[in-house]
Amino acid sequence: MLGCARRLLTKTNLSHARTLVITPEHEALKENLMKLIQKEINPRCAQWEKDEIFPAHEVFKLLGDNGFLGISKPVEYGGLGLDYSYEIMAGEAYATIDSGGVSMAIGVQCDMATPALAKFGSHHVKENFLAPTIAGDYVACLGVSEVGSGSDVSSIKSKARVEGNEWVINGGKMWTTNGTQADWMCMLVNTNDNPNPHKSKSLICVPMKTKGVAVHRKISKMGMHSSDTAEITMENVRVPLDNLIGEEGRGFQQQMNQFQNERIYAAAGAIPAMDRAIQETIEYCSQRKAFGKSILDNQYVHYRLAELQTEVECLRAMLYQCVDQHVAGEDITPQATMLKLKSGRLVREVADSCLQFWGGMGYTDDVFISRMYRDTRLMSIGGGADEVMLNVICKFMGTDPGSRS
Repeated sequence: MLGCARRLLTKTNLSHARTLVITPEHEALKENLMKLIQKEINPRCAQWEKDEIFPAHEVFKLLGDNGFLGISKPVEYGGLGLDYSYEIMAGEAYATIDSGGVSMAIGVQCDMATPALAKFGSHHVKENFLAPTIAGDYVACLGVSEVGSGSDVSSIKSKARVEGNEWVINGGKMWTTNGTQADWMCMLVNTNDNPNPHKSKSLICVPMKTKGVAVHRKISKMGMHSSDTAEITMENVRVPLDNLIGEEGRGFQQQMNQFQNERIYAAAGAIPAMDRAIQETIEYCSQRKAFGKSILDNQYVHYRLAELQTEVECLRAMLYQCVDQHVAGEDITPQATMLKLKSGRLVREVADSCLQFWGGMGYTDDVFISRMYRDTRLMSIGGGADEVMLNVICKFMGTDPGSRS
């Protein structure tokens, strides 16, 4: 077992790990975004939760006009050209939005549907899809999961064949965040018959108003109520060959690269949510009395909150270390995977423990902890389930049966 630990230590560069240094510039960006959120977004979140949708074009245009949708994207396409650490400051600010569905939808726009486009795309696709997305004129969605193909990305069935100067696409996508409002989809699709599923796929920009694209249904969910989630079908959808992102047959690798941003963003949002949950629980428990003393005076309660805050601080250190290595251009696959796994599990633990201390009040829709409880359950499922994260980590450790054969 010691050998496995050494192998993982080498592959993750933990033996000479650094951590992110937060500068006044980082803090200024985060503070400015939080002010915008408190003024323009949070007052409307309760209604959006009831409506089970928010006006994505309106919100994204607000953010785009203020420069927040392209923080680490190229300046020539409207971005700020800053390094990815500033994107994480924005992610922490978005966590202060009172509706998790809104912050998730923004994450799709900035960190899930556009990283591969910005990194691998031609001038044509960047000009026609990245630039208007950064400006907030377009709403983007990501098309990876399908009916029967969730975390097993290599098993997707959607296909695109070449006819003349066009791709002809048939298939469908499931669990598509922003799906009912999106202007375009970053779609992972099979584009050749290579028996190796890691070499048969490509990413293609698909305008959602193209003939043959249909929103089959809007999906009702346990949480993230304000975010629209759709099942999309595509029948003989024709798009130009130039809408390809990067090289044909490299889509699987590009999407794996894109997943790293998604997993870091998820952790960046989870940590402030946990901070808030713990702090609001402290405040509530200090005022709520039972059996002649405050709930907080019970040793189990304040000890448990101390344990949870300690875990959150450890996760924050892990996040900043991962971000620093990502900015340095290092392969962060194992770190981002462990970060995603730990974040998903800890946010569930914090939400459950804190809600318990709220008692009956925690079971109502009137308080933050209730919404957090149902929203954050997604984190151990979306973007790669916990079990998939464990499988990836085991491959790096050399303990997975397939890696030992």
